[in-house]
This record gives sequence, C-alpha cells and structure tokens, in this order.
Amino acid sequence: MNLTPYLDDLAMRVDLLGEQELQKQWLQFLNGAHSQPVFSPRRRRAEPPKLPWPDISVNEAIADLDAMVLAQFRTCSQVLETGSGAILCVRSNYGTSIIPSLFGVELFFMDDKHNTLPTSWPIAGGRKAIRRLVDAGVPNLEQGLGALTLEAGQKFYDILGFYPELDSCVHLYHPDFQGPMDICEVIWGSDLFLDIVDEPDLVKEFLHVITETYLAFMQRWQSMVPAEQPWSVHWGMIHQGSIMLRDDSAMNFSPQMFAEFIEPYDRRLLAELGGGALHFCGRGDHYIHLAASMPGLTAVNLSQPEYNDMETIFAHTVDKGLHILGLPQQAADEALAAGRQLQGRVHAW
Repeated sequence: MNLTPYLDDLAMRVDLLGEQELQKQWLQFLNGAHSQPVFSPRRRRAEPPKLPWPDISVNEAIADLDAMVLAQFRTCSQVLETGSGAILCVRSNYGTSIIPSLFGVELFFMDDKHNTLPTSWPIAGGRKAIRRLVDAGVPNLEQGLGALTLEAGQKFYDILGFYPELDSCVHLYHPDFQGPMDICEVIWGSDLFLDIVDEPDLVKEFLHVITETYLAFMQRWQSMVPAEQPWSVHWGMIHQGSIMLRDDSAMNFSPQMFAEFIEPYDRRLLAELGGGALHFCGRGDHYIHLAASMPGLTAVNLSQPEYNDMETIFAHTVDKGLHILGLPQQAADEALAAGRQLQGRVHAW
C-alpha cells in the first residue's frame, strides 16, 4: 500500500499557525485562563482533502500495518476537513485487550460488517489459571498484541519524523491500556464478581501483577515515544499528565470496593507515570469523590452523563479544580440552563 500520496495530502493541508493557535487555546483552558463557561474550540478554517481517502475497516487495519497507519491518519484528515477543534493525533489502535493478550487470553474479532475493535474471551481455568498468572509475574510484553502495538507505534514515530509539518502538530498517543480493574475483569471474566468476595487476596495479587505489567508496557512505550509532560493528547483532547486510565468496570462496584480494589492501583499508576486523566463509561457518581481525590488526577472524561447525577460529578470535579473533557454539548447546555456554574473547566463536543 502506497501511503505517500495520503501523507503528502495531509501535510500540505496543515495550517501550522492555526494548529499552534488551537493548541494554545487548549493549554489556556487547562491553565484556567478560558473566560467562557464551556470550552468548545474550532479551527479557524476547514481544509478538505485534495484526493479521496480510502475507508479502512478495523479488521483491515489490525491485519495490515500500512492499513493501520492509513486509517489513523485518515482520522486526522477528517478533523481538518470538518474544522473540528480536536487536536490531531494517532495511536496503535488494537482495542481494549492489548494488555489482556499479554496474559494469553484468546482474542475475539467481530465480523467485518460491525467494524468494531476486537475483544477477548476470559482466560480458561478459573481461579487456578489466575493463580498461575500471578505466580508467573509480568508476562512477555511482545506476546499477543504487544509486538504489533509496539511495531505500529514505531512506524508512526518514524513517519512523523519524516514529515516535519505533521511532526509539529500530530501527536502519537498511548494505546488503549485500560486500567488495572478493567484488565482484571477482561481476563478473569464474570466470575470475578463472586471471587472478589470469596478470594479477595487473589484478586489483589493479580491486580498487583497487572499494575506492574501496565507500568512495564507504558515505560516501554515511553522509551519509544517520550511523554509530552506536563500534558498529553488523547482522543483529540489535551489533558495534564501522561496517561488516560479507564475505569469502566468500576460502575459494577460499591464505593467501598472502589477504595479497596481500584483506587490503590490507579493511584500508583498516576504517581509513577506523571499523573493524568480518568475515563469511565456508565455510572460513576457513586465513587467520583474517591477517584477525584487521587493525587495526580487532573481531568475526567465520562461518556454517558445521562447515567449520572451530574451535580455530584460537577461538585467533585470542576468545583475542586479538575477538568471535564469531552462532555456531550447537550449535557453542558442543560447544566448551564439550570444555572450550574461550570467554572470554565468543562470541554464539550
């Protein structure tokens, strides 16, 4: 696959001054210098492509490294075409089972028609299999999807180095490493929700190994792609710190369980990797007070505000100096219409 025409097209369309101005707006927002209640930036102009870009399916991208590169840079092309306020960025896009695959889970690919990232089956063997994984310690980082993830990252890094126009404004962000409990649930399966009561020590031992693995893989990634501290890009948004943790599994646990089985491991990753942001799907208002208190947490991204008491979310985020990133515009508008002060700390799409 010849990538050159598409990369040339993207490089020619980049408005360097416009990209610098957009980045400046984002950093002003993060530094508390945004004067409006909600931050919703746009580029100063749209830049449509000069040639048609092919639509690459998820499965095609996973099967072929050049297709992965083209699919990711196509997202940048679409951002320029629409004039969006998203920061240009690419990643090794292999789904949520990158770290679980290091532990030997069987990957599950959806049919092409669904165009969805792969997931995986839980490890076979129940608690005995988990005990073996605990005893084995940190796995080989190039097992499963590990080698592909690193190879793609190196290719992105090399391409950006070859195109100065892109290198100056396209950010290579870390893959979807999830968070310790999310990884644990994917590997363990639904039995986790009983075993966490019956075998809490085994769960904690496994979370420790997972956290060590996350650290090792993230440090390997950062040795190839140095962190942009004190800030990073993720999903087209800038946040302070270097990582975007995922706590999707947390909606299934009580605040007490969050404090015992999730917070200590998230807290360690934030401490050792320079801080960062937290994403969660579903409900999080029951544990947001605990998550927001973690040192090094700078922002929250929640995908489904409709499942949350947003007053509770706002009280433990924007009122305490944390930013909310990627809030749906409707949720921001509803808060403002109700007279809620957002402190200039909410970014909305």
